[in-house]
Amino acid sequence: MERSRGEASATLVCGSAGLRLAGLRQQGSAKCILPYGAAGRGGRPELVFLNTSGGLTGGDALSYAVTLGPGAQAVATTQTAERAYRAAAGTARVRVTLSVGAGGWIDWLPQETILFDQSALDRRSVIDLAPGAGCLMLESVVLGRAAMGETVTQVMLRDWREIRQAGRPVLVEPLRLGALALRSGLAGLGGARAFASIAMVGEGAADLLAPLRAVLDEPGVTCAASALDGRLLLRLLAADGWPMRRQIARALAVLRKGAALPRVWQM
Repeated sequence: MERSRGEASATLVCGSAGLRLAGLRQQGSAKCILPYGAAGRGGRPELVFLNTSGGLTGGDALSYAVTLGPGAQAVATTQTAERAYRAAAGTARVRVTLSVGAGGWIDWLPQETILFDQSALDRRSVIDLAPGAGCLMLESVVLGRAAMGETVTQVMLRDWREIRQAGRPVLVEPLRLGALALRSGLAGLGGARAFASIAMVGEGAADLLAPLRAVLDEPGVTCAASALDGRLLLRLLAADGWPMRRQIARALAVLRKGAALPRVWQM
C-alpha cells in the first residue's frame, strides 16, 4: 500500500536587517509556510507546518525541524489537528527537532493530535537549547471525536518529549499509551478523552506559576501545575477536546504574556 513521506525544515537567523529566513526545505507531504514572512506578527515570525496527506496511518513518516540562530525568536505550530487513523499494519512515525541558538526562544504550539481507534503512532519531539535560550512546548492528544460518537478502545502511542539545555537534558517525558491505560481508571486516563502537557524552560519560568494557577478553572478540565529551577510544567485531563482547548488558550495567554495565539488556531 502507498505510504506518505514528508520532511520540512526552516532556519531563521538574525542579521543587520533583522530576522531573516536563511533556509527552507520541503519534501513530500510536509510543508512549512511563513504567512507573515520573517518579520512575523509583533516581531516574532510564525512557522506553520502542514501535512498534505491529510493524516497518518501505519508506515507513514513525517519530520518537522526548526533551527534558530543566536538571539532569534519564533513561534512554530501546525496548520490543523494531526490525525492518526487506523493502522492496518506498521506504525506511523513523527519526528520534531527544534534547535535554538544562544539567547533565542521558540514557542512550539502544535494543534492537537487526534487518535482514532486502532491507530499506531510513534512520535519523538526534541528541543535543543543553547545557553541562555528558552522554549515553550505544548503537546495535546484527543481520543476520537466525541461529537461524531467515536470511541477508542484500542490504540498504541509512543511519545517521547525531551528538552536539552546546553546539551544537558532538563526535561524528559516518555509516554506509552495502550488499551490498558484506556481501561485502568485513575492509574491510566481515568475516563478522560483528552490530555495535554505544557512545559516552559527558561529564565523566569517559575515566576509564572502563581498567575498560571489562577486561570486553571475551566469546567470539566482537571489541571495541575508545578515549577522548579527555571522550569514550569502543566498537565491537563478533560472529558473532551474543546474545553481542554479553551483551558490551554487561557494558560498560554499567561505564559506568553498576552501574545495572541497563532492565527491558524481559530479560537
